[in-house]
Amino acid sequence: MTTELTDVATQDSGLFGRPIFEDPEARALSRVGVVDVGSNSVRLVVFDGAARSPAYFYNEKIMCALGAGLAQTGRLNPEGRKRALAAIARFQHLAKGMRLYGVTAVATAAVREADDGPDFCAEVLRETGVQIHVIDGAEEARLSAQGVLLGWPGAYGLVCDIGGSSMELAEIIDGEVGRRVTSSLGPFKLRDTKGGKKGRKAYINETLDRLHAEMGNQKNRLFLVGGSWRAIARIDMHRRGYPLAVLHEYRMTATAVQKTARYIAEHDLEELRHKCGISSSRMELVPLATEVLKGVLRRFQPYDIAISSYGIREGMLYEQMPEHVRRRDPLIEACHFSEAKDARLPGFGRSLYKFILPLFKNAKYEKQRLLKAACLLHDVNWRAHPDYRAETCFDTTTQSNLGGLKHSERVFLGLALLHRYRNRREGTRFEAIYDLIDERTQKEAEVLGKAMRFGAMLWMQNREDMGELYWRPKKRELHLILPPAAGALYGEVSEARFHSLCRALDAEPKVKFSKK
Repeated sequence: MTTELTDVATQDSGLFGRPIFEDPEARALSRVGVVDVGSNSVRLVVFDGAARSPAYFYNEKIMCALGAGLAQTGRLNPEGRKRALAAIARFQHLAKGMRLYGVTAVATAAVREADDGPDFCAEVLRETGVQIHVIDGAEEARLSAQGVLLGWPGAYGLVCDIGGSSMELAEIIDGEVGRRVTSSLGPFKLRDTKGGKKGRKAYINETLDRLHAEMGNQKNRLFLVGGSWRAIARIDMHRRGYPLAVLHEYRMTATAVQKTARYIAEHDLEELRHKCGISSSRMELVPLATEVLKGVLRRFQPYDIAISSYGIREGMLYEQMPEHVRRRDPLIEACHFSEAKDARLPGFGRSLYKFILPLFKNAKYEKQRLLKAACLLHDVNWRAHPDYRAETCFDTTTQSNLGGLKHSERVFLGLALLHRYRNRREGTRFEAIYDLIDERTQKEAEVLGKAMRFGAMLWMQNREDMGELYWRPKKRELHLILPPAAGALYGEVSEARFHSLCRALDAEPKVKFSKK
């Protein structure tokens, strides 16, 4: 689903090139605030960290329901308007406390369609000093698609972003946004549709037929953006007993959506929302959103479905990125940043990668980037208590905000880093999650973890003198050649860890001390 971003390691822009957060243009993006005034919620997000893969420094949402009743009255919900104004005033004060030079505020369907939308924007500016930019549906679709590209560089498929009052579609091909359309298929609008369930169904079908005619066949991946889609995904996870509670990159099929739609219809919504951790205001909209999603899947028939936690807010950050920043791998940039911030010897990850690479000579690009990410992260949790360090590594890696990672890749990375500090993976609370990857991949993660565990013992300032590994799989021999400086570090613990690595490979250890 993604294209190779850069040469593997040699160029400045490669996976081990100079980290982009050191670039002056990227430093300008190190802390960016965005206020999203939506039909259902008003949210402040402050991004921080590595420019290409930012962390959420601050994230606050107020469910204002500005768009409730809009279809009937043509005006913003009066109570929601008061709450939105209070929220934006609070966000402006927070921004000053965080020393942001200002926040960028955008409003979507409810404000742009309401008769009193311009008056609301003027009131916000007068009372808070915040200028709200009201964007049209096509621009909303474009920004949402760019948010997807923040997490999936080079992605292609159809982005479907549902809000309270609208639903947008955007086509992405090789990292570029193509055709895009907007509609009034937001749950607030559908709730007020005349003719009851029959009239709503007819309206959904008529609108989706129009959208399909405009967008054409879109049978690649479907990226779902928006709180109602995420709520459906949470319920799908609950129904399946899915062990990794990370929504971003969660995959569903059309069949799974059908099963979950029936599951929602058969269960008490109040009970279900408590089990799944969904707000009452969001849960009210889920049955309507489910009707729309089933129609989208019937029209466009995607080969798979991916949930994106990234949307319009992340798209606004992506908008500000120069092209050379956009081209970087978000996973590797985040790992570079984490190593520079938290590791005891920043930069050692590069040498460790070079040291362990002979064990994975035939690794393709997708696997190489995971090897590099692991090496960059191998020491960032050193402050954790030794008794819990291995589990902390697994937990933070699988749960952290990292872009450009499938769930299976999260588990591989987490398991490798668990083995960086622990020989055995049995007996942890994560065993159900291990099953998201097969036994062979689990074994690869073990080998990587134990290789890093041993390589970390050869911790040297002159990182070129670590020594070399030669893996001879046909003979089942692992050769270790140590120069004099590294040889002095090969003590009892180092030897034990090397032998543990050999056992993971079912290999005979061969150690040679060179004189040069």
